[in-house]
Amino acid sequence: MIVHDGELLELARFARQCIGQELGGAAARAPTSSFAMRLGASFVTLRWRNGQLQGCIGSLEPRRMLVADVAHNGLAAAFEDPRGTPLSLHDLDELNVEVSVLSELERVDFDGTEPGARAALRSGVDGVVIVWNGRRGTFLPQMWEQLPTPAEFLRELKLKARLPRDFWDDGVELHRYSVAKVVDPAPRAMTAQEAEV
Repeated sequence: MIVHDGELLELARFARQCIGQELGGAAARAPTSSFAMRLGASFVTLRWRNGQLQGCIGSLEPRRMLVADVAHNGLAAAFEDPRGTPLSLHDLDELNVEVSVLSELERVDFDGTEPGARAALRSGVDGVVIVWNGRRGTFLPQMWEQLPTPAEFLRELKLKARLPRDFWDDGVELHRYSVAKVVDPAPRAMTAQEAEV
């Protein structure tokens, strides 16, 4: 997946604009590059300057144009993730907006055991989807920073899929993907002196 940082940053800024528009700000201007117009799957992650999560929502399979997917997921991350707090237009300047564009899902081959699954994962590289009996959960590759071992990663991923941390069944499926990502950092807030000028 060849992606240019400029095209990704344009999508991240568009996600910010969509949230701003929803909060009563200026109208968002959609990117029109061929990259933005292709079918794609994305995640939008919103974090406060201090690193606290406001929301993270995304798509695992491409079902619409990337520009539409980013707009949808940006709004959902801002307003529908239960981990977040109510936002005002002013808050938008305090949020880092990260957009991750996913590669195609690829099934992970392993022997059906949990040790085999752990051994098959590429720490720091793979985004992972766990699937079992209609339940599904995913972690972006960025989560390896918080959960650096495959054992920790899988335990918490099972919990996200509403499964016990110690659960395993030979019917568990794993899929991997990679991401191209960029962060549009929170705009610099004006100091009190600048506001008075």
